[in-house]
Amino acid sequence: MRIDVISLFPGLVAGVVGESILKRACDAGLVKILLHDLRKFAVGKHNQADDYLFGGGAGMLLKPEPFFRAMGQFDGVRPRPLVICPSAAGEVFDQESAAGLARERHLVFLCGHYKGLDQRAIDRLVDREYSLGNYVVTGGELAAAVMIDATVRLMPGVLGDFDSARGDSFQGLRLDAPHYTRPAECEGLTVPAVLQEGHHRNVGHWREAMGKLILSQRRPDLKSIKPLEE
Repeated sequence: MRIDVISLFPGLVAGVVGESILKRACDAGLVKILLHDLRKFAVGKHNQADDYLFGGGAGMLLKPEPFFRAMGQFDGVRPRPLVICPSAAGEVFDQESAAGLARERHLVFLCGHYKGLDQRAIDRLVDREYSLGNYVVTGGELAAAVMIDATVRLMPGVLGDFDSARGDSFQGLRLDAPHYTRPAECEGLTVPAVLQEGHHRNVGHWREAMGKLILSQRRPDLKSIKPLEE
């Protein structure tokens, strides 16, 4: 898979993709992540990439022209990349969304900042808008980094044990069960006996039951989570 991120602040994404699982996936050639500085596609003496709002109002908005120029590098690329814009107005990004993106060959993230990006760039260039939830972060870079991480870790070969991804929260109608490591007792708190005994079937049943119990107690709003496809 190839992932391109077009941003006024690509360093916000660089720190994430340069560490841990994403870095290992890149080093292994499983994914190629390219970061593009939006300002390099701006013109004028100061390479201005933002401007004031038509109609007035507080804050600055990213101009449309730099995005159009940046996307010009993909003209003629086949298959055409799927273009995503993190946006508060988008559908909520979830595990099913990540699984769908993991099957794509080429993703491009257009990251807004300040008040976002000019609607004309969204109308012309963007295929999907995703929101992380009902809150606002500094810029689309942070949301893009989260989406990239959630997507890449679902690609075959990225995790050493793909069953690790299948056991994550939101895979199936449950959340992940509590997990423990050594020592078996710490500060008077002990690991559940079923886990210490290590009987795989019993452990599996316990984890499944605990995941469903946590779902019903803490997240009754989650009613239709699809499992990761084979």
